[in-house]
Amino acid sequence: MSQNQYQVLFFPGLTMAPDDLNLLVAELREVASECFHETPLYQALSGKKQELDRAVICLARDKSGRLLGFCSALALPVEGHGDVLHLGLTCVHPDARGMNLTHHLTSKLLLTYLWKKAPLKGTWISNCACVLSSLGNVAMYFEQLYPSPYGVKQPSQTHYKIAGSIDRHYRDSIAINDAAFFDASRFVFKGSVDGTVFEKDAEDARFHHRDPALTQFYQDLLNFEQGDEALQIGRVSLMTFPKYVLRKGLVKLKTLMPKPRKAPNFAN
Repeated sequence: MSQNQYQVLFFPGLTMAPDDLNLLVAELREVASECFHETPLYQALSGKKQELDRAVICLARDKSGRLLGFCSALALPVEGHGDVLHLGLTCVHPDARGMNLTHHLTSKLLLTYLWKKAPLKGTWISNCACVLSSLGNVAMYFEQLYPSPYGVKQPSQTHYKIAGSIDRHYRDSIAINDAAFFDASRFVFKGSVDGTVFEKDAEDARFHHRDPALTQFYQDLLNFEQGDEALQIGRVSLMTFPKYVLRKGLVKLKTLMPKPRKAPNFAN
């Protein structure tokens, strides 16, 4: 059984003393420094009270109290829709990789948020990324998601409203380049990560999803050479989790199935 301890902090900028808040940010940055060659100072890593006032952070510590990893989300107010939970900042110390911490951190953050803030109706979520495995996991996990091969084929007015609000008001909070162009027809920020620590190579298999179809879908959507990111908008509720478990099982089964063998060619 895991000896790791998990804690979910709601809006620490509003609830923690300044010294405790500074210590928290220092711990987050220490873990993040092991994940990036240059620590991006955005979201909870920025240390800005405005960001910490709306942050929801799940921490994982070992039995000695050392921080092993964290998942940080932001509750972003969108007019007419309340708070939209923006995901996307998860860091795990290299010493703790292989413990499935990314999944545990994200799941515990979402479940705790839903129980406390939206137990019946669920909530809208957003994610902005160019990491193919991250985009693929969000596509598997959430409902009414766009863009996604599993979600809705066309965005609703709510999708457009949330995407537009993020484009206009929250670029700095989630590290979207000011010069990036938002393509509302595909929900893609063009050039968002060009020249930044977030930029990825489309062919780098380390960042591919285990389901090749999901990898291909987002490779086709994004231009990695110009530093594109996809903005995903969807919903999550307590009923989402059993559906995700089923979908994850089907993907795992598909990866375990033997690939069809080519028929031998006896032609001379």
